[in-house]
Amino acid sequence: MSTADATVRAILGDRRSMSPREHGTAYAPANVALVKYWGKRDETLNLPRTASLSVSLGGLGTYTGIRPIDGDTDRVTLNDEPVAPESSFGRRLSTFLDLFRRPDGPRFDIRTRNTIPTAAGLASSASGYAALVMALDQLYAWKLTPREQSVLARLGSGSASRSVYSGFVLWRLGSQPDGLDSYAEPLPMTWPDLRVGVITISSTDKGLGSRPAMRRTMETSALYSTWPEIVGRDLRQIQSALQHNDFQTLGIVAERNAMAMHATMLGAWPPILYWQPGTVDALHRLWRLRDDGLAVYATMDAGPNIKVLFQAADTAALSAAFPDLQIIAPFGE
Repeated sequence: MSTADATVRAILGDRRSMSPREHGTAYAPANVALVKYWGKRDETLNLPRTASLSVSLGGLGTYTGIRPIDGDTDRVTLNDEPVAPESSFGRRLSTFLDLFRRPDGPRFDIRTRNTIPTAAGLASSASGYAALVMALDQLYAWKLTPREQSVLARLGSGSASRSVYSGFVLWRLGSQPDGLDSYAEPLPMTWPDLRVGVITISSTDKGLGSRPAMRRTMETSALYSTWPEIVGRDLRQIQSALQHNDFQTLGIVAERNAMAMHATMLGAWPPILYWQPGTVDALHRLWRLRDDGLAVYATMDAGPNIKVLFQAADTAALSAAFPDLQIIAPFGE
């Protein structure tokens, strides 16, 4: 039995033998980390080396429906296009579903649709696996708690643990080897004026995936040894900023944390650099706007695209500076 199997059995218990109903459906939002998740202490269970904190993206996310079918193969449709069972996406999804069904259990028809624009530079695996676990919960009537859903979604994608919730979300590090105490939970703060903009530099495959990039960074970057300390400091400061509605501190800490994460990658060998010339140009433009008095800050994940943090009053100024900016209101208009 794999450790992932053990985690599923620990949470579901006898419920794992329940028969599915006719169908299950769910929606989960995408999220952007303000304090990043970078590095795993257990790759099989997707257990992080540090805690992290994110904001969800409201109506941008994943809708998933699932129903049992006859046959030997799962059938997957993504954004109205069939997914080949032998593709990496299809194999990964079926392997994940195997954790939740008996060997003689049914195959599934999974229909999933992302409302995240294809070229927006926002990862959909987090919302995808969160929505899938929530749909499975409805299909089998397991009546999982949100914490249990978070742990199970994390087995598919680490950041999916945070996409079970809306708003600001803290993913707790945990310490148990089985990972049952590493889960996300929502924070009570809201910020209706907060805006997240997306500057898409490239929508092509980034080459090196996050999982091998994390591993290389942890194994070869001398700068990574300071990463847990940086995250601990940034988490304290950003939670205080949320409590006091302090946008300047929120933006400074989020940008500083993202830059520190990318610095650890540059310290790896061979170096990992996701930035492209357009990335550097856009950052310099943002920094000039800030020097001119506009409260705007950048955050970046493992890729060339930039997420911009600003407040509603500055929407017109940001749209003028970046006409193609995709603007998201995490807490509504």
